[in-house]
Amino acid sequence: MTTIDHRAMGTSLARLDGPAKVSGTATYAFEYPVDAPLYLHPVQATVAKGRILTMDTTAALALDGVEAVLTVFDAPTLADTSDGDLVILQDDQVHYRGQLIGGVLADSAETARQAAALVRVDYDEAEHDTELRADHPGLYAPEEVNSGHETDTSDGDVEGALRDAAVTVDQTYTTPHEHNSPMEPHATIAIWDPDGPLLTLYDSSQGVHVVRQTLATTLGLEEEQIRVVAKNVGGGFGSKGAPHSHNVLAAMAAKREPGRPVKLALTRQQMFAFVGYRTPTIQHVRLGADRDGRLTAISHEVVEQTATVKEYAEQTGTPARMMYAAATRQTSHRLAELDVAVPFWMRAPGECPGMFALEVAMDELAVACDVDPIELRIRNEPDVDPETGNPWSNRRLVDCLRTGADRFGWATRQPRTDGEWLVGTGVASAAYPAMIMPGNAARITHDAAGRYLVEIGAVDIGTGAWTALTQIAADALGCEVDAVDLQIGDSDLPPASVAGGSSGTSSWGGTIVAAAQAFRKEHGDEPAVGATTMTEAPENDEVDDYGMYSFGAHFVEARVNRYTGEIRVSRMLGVFSIGRVINPTTVRSQLIGGMTMGLSMALHEESVRDHRFGHVVTQDFASYHISSHADIGEIEAVALDDLDEHANPMGSRGAGEIGIVGSAAAVVNAVFHATGVRVRDLPVQCDALVGKF
Repeated sequence: MTTIDHRAMGTSLARLDGPAKVSGTATYAFEYPVDAPLYLHPVQATVAKGRILTMDTTAALALDGVEAVLTVFDAPTLADTSDGDLVILQDDQVHYRGQLIGGVLADSAETARQAAALVRVDYDEAEHDTELRADHPGLYAPEEVNSGHETDTSDGDVEGALRDAAVTVDQTYTTPHEHNSPMEPHATIAIWDPDGPLLTLYDSSQGVHVVRQTLATTLGLEEEQIRVVAKNVGGGFGSKGAPHSHNVLAAMAAKREPGRPVKLALTRQQMFAFVGYRTPTIQHVRLGADRDGRLTAISHEVVEQTATVKEYAEQTGTPARMMYAAATRQTSHRLAELDVAVPFWMRAPGECPGMFALEVAMDELAVACDVDPIELRIRNEPDVDPETGNPWSNRRLVDCLRTGADRFGWATRQPRTDGEWLVGTGVASAAYPAMIMPGNAARITHDAAGRYLVEIGAVDIGTGAWTALTQIAADALGCEVDAVDLQIGDSDLPPASVAGGSSGTSSWGGTIVAAAQAFRKEHGDEPAVGATTMTEAPENDEVDDYGMYSFGAHFVEARVNRYTGEIRVSRMLGVFSIGRVINPTTVRSQLIGGMTMGLSMALHEESVRDHRFGHVVTQDFASYHISSHADIGEIEAVALDDLDEHANPMGSRGAGEIGIVGSAAAVVNAVFHATGVRVRDLPVQCDALVGKF
């Protein structure tokens, strides 16, 4: 693939959307100015399984300011009920606690919330099952796992190789429920207008076109009848990668009151109920190796949960298929269908929990073989992609490990004491696929003398897309950055894939490059004002010929209090190979954000479900802990000077998720180095350490 020359790319251009965001003038979903809005507050099921017998709305409707109440007995009928995550208010069945079973419309958010609490619901409650267990009697193999990966793989006689191995690791690792916790909760304004686009949504979404497509199918509308706008999004981490049931509820409410805008912003508590979460995992990892640490066998068996209303199967075992060289390997995924909300994407779904288990197991193997953990990984470096046999497009994991070791001072690594603190260091590798999503198009117009309008329906969820895409467009058109007017975040613009899978810049940027090249070919270097070209993204013929991944190495220094078991991470370093860096400032922010989220995964995050009642009880930031500024010590992310000639015309690969992959394992490995205590269940907290060293 031919890459483009760059002047703007590679420079630390300040965020173009930064001034509006820091001054508070950037408009988010709930803030769009609309006239005479109604406010919607959901009514949620308070049992985990059963049937609704009655819904008494008398008290709610009697409250001043209440306009209407939707229930399962009078809601509009959906045209398509194949997506169980979106099917609400269509019958009297309750599938999980917190499920949407109604909604109140009122002239203020406070009145709507008060009225929702006045709706009285009677249930015929049934016995529920919400607990994931490795021996769950209903475990089954899905047809495939997320992103179309095979459910199970097997290469060679793994059991025989494990029996014959000189050194083995045979352990089980667990990760808990984790919930996406963006600063901006899910929010939407829905307007049902027979005289305009039938349905307009100002939505906090990672993909305006996927919202339009999905809701058109669900509601029985043509896509052209729906417009979705998402100019600014306050984070998503995957949960906003598709519409959820609250979007359907807002559309239903808007249809009930045509012409009146309906505003819905989820509470923080509702964010833990029905907009997705990372499934808990139980992972059995077995490694076989010779005494020098060279792998002969890898087995990674995963148990996780899905919902009764819709299957979601996370691809947790897939990193074991490609990460290290081994003559034999096998992976499997099994699901337990539970009475819970549907799991969904959370930053690096699959790779994040899967690499935690694999990288802690690799650390255990290094200890068992008495080999330095970095040297062990280098000894198991594969020449080609073990899963496909393809050559690597640009695998520089060894460079990441060695560069990081030099910067971190690994050569002098020794556990030590500092007063009442035990200090240790740990390392872990990272990998994430270099994905490019199909279905993108871009339009370029010579808007005025020397100025270009670049349009694509992409969404910036805080990653810096406004800035990076402008830089790519400037280089592709051969003009200055300030000559480009980028327009994104609207389904009226040319179609674009969702901001997910670390694919945004690669997918949208490659499309913009193709459009710019077509524009120059059609209109030349001195186009007439008004000249325009719209082009779909060409397919990358090299995708199937190379193993395309971003790689990285995490280094962590952990301090553990010898008396209390308190853990403090004093230093973190990540070194990454992500191809060409479009904007060093925004990329560093993404990488450090991922590393911070990995530290949070390692030490803090855990959604606790009360299985007696079926609901998550940690529904706020007082009980669901995430890393804050006080938890983060010295942290740095470095991207290698790099270029992937096979990935896309920019030579770049994704950076949004690689930062979280492996970082939790590096923390756990550092805790072991400091204390000699191996913890295999996240999050690592004081009770796992006190009295054990």
